[in-house]
Amino acid sequence: MTGGAGRAGVLRVGIAGGGAIFRNHLEAYRAVDEAGRDTGQTVEVVALCDIDAERAGQVAAAHGIGHAFGSVTEMLAWRGTDGRGIDVISVCTPHPTHEAVVTEAAAAGVHVLCEKPIAIDLAAAERMVAACREAGVRFGVLFQRRFWPAAQRIRAAIDDGTLGIPILGHCFVLLHREPEYYSATAWRGTWASDGGGVLMTQGIHYIDLLQWYLGEVVEVHGHTATYVHGEHIEVEDSAVATLRFASGALATLHASTAVTPSLGVQIRVTGSTGASAQLTEFPEGTDGRVDIWATGDSVGAQETWPAAAAPNVDLATINGALIPWHRAQVADFVDAVRTGREPAVTGEEAMKSLRILLAVYESSRTGAPVRF
Repeated sequence: MTGGAGRAGVLRVGIAGGGAIFRNHLEAYRAVDEAGRDTGQTVEVVALCDIDAERAGQVAAAHGIGHAFGSVTEMLAWRGTDGRGIDVISVCTPHPTHEAVVTEAAAAGVHVLCEKPIAIDLAAAERMVAACREAGVRFGVLFQRRFWPAAQRIRAAIDDGTLGIPILGHCFVLLHREPEYYSATAWRGTWASDGGGVLMTQGIHYIDLLQWYLGEVVEVHGHTATYVHGEHIEVEDSAVATLRFASGALATLHASTAVTPSLGVQIRVTGSTGASAQLTEFPEGTDGRVDIWATGDSVGAQETWPAAAAPNVDLATINGALIPWHRAQVADFVDAVRTGREPAVTGEEAMKSLRILLAVYESSRTGAPVRF
């Protein structure tokens, strides 16, 4: 097993995938490294692999990464002059490839931080979780929006009784995507390569927050459709669903990438005390903020859609704005590896949002509710 803090506190990281989200992981690890230098708890991104070996070499050279490989197998086999390999792998590859990367890394004794979704089917996700558990390595999945102070404020208001037991939830994911977003990358927008549309790629972040607040889902009834992007995708660009929770709580979900201009995201929770809180992300990629806080006989509110904000944001801008929250989750994961505790978002936790969105797909196909 190569995992661990490494000699002199250095944690060695390899990144799998040199695509759009690679930069977020690289900058996050480097920020954690900078913060840990005073204590000697450093983090070094030493390797990058990509199925396109030429691209791997170019991206590695451009970002000062010492080693580039054309496969995960090669990167896991690499050893430095001290005989040590990588301790952690960040998985930034297309959705259906996550299982192969994670299970191979686990077998090599390497800790794994994987981009969402954990997988595109539950059986694969279960195998990934089992492989990491059996190997004794930490396994985390990126849901960086949980680290927003606003998101944690709502979670704290549930825990401390301010909201009481959540009884109603509303999740609105009303986003804009240009056709070029789908046509620019061959794997986007197909069932085989993407695993789904707005629910799998965008909505999963907010489904995660909704279930984090309201708890275990026991029934899903949903419908999906493709209204705007049908020339470019075979998956859904819009979906609606109702969710019933083990606590008795109810929630609605609306998600679309067919909205122009974008209205961003709102997640609202009402609790048994009668109090309500709403989290808004607008424009997409900006920090979530609590724009409704209603308790007792008072309502505190901010403007949900500031007039000066440009609503339609490109992917590079969205990803760039999320780097601080990648940094927060990477810092949590690095600490989990060093201390042996579980990370804030485990593989098991990441399966919950996947299970919900897959139930929306199944319900839409069959016309019947899906009961867990």
